[in-house]
Amino acid sequence: QVQLVESGGGLVQAGGSLRLSCATSRDISNFYFMGWYRQAPGKQRELVANITRSGTANYADSVKGRFTISRDAAKNRVYLQMNNLKPEDTAVYYCNVRAWDSFQGWGQGTQVTVSS
Repeated sequence: QVQLVESGGGLVQAGGSLRLSCATSRDISNFYFMGWYRQAPGKQRELVANITRSGTANYADSVKGRFTISRDAAKNRVYLQMNNLKPEDTAVYYCNVRAWDSFQGWGQGTQVTVSS
């Protein structure tokens, strides 16, 4: 059983920054996909950013230029640096990983609240 533990959420004013962290109990070299999703109240879960095993990053248009996804193989972690946060970024953020053996895992979610 792979465990994903997220941290770093919180309450921040608009324009502020937060850094989310997702720690996995499995070597991240097993994952071809590591990403962050978010779900706001009454809305569908959406992909915010993902990074491939080769290091290619992709972003939702709404966060391009403000969010940066990265990973640390030595620590088996993936991060989401969020700058210039906006009230519309308020959501529960979830870490997601996908492995070559068809495994897919989700973290428990971490709340991000941006006040105006």
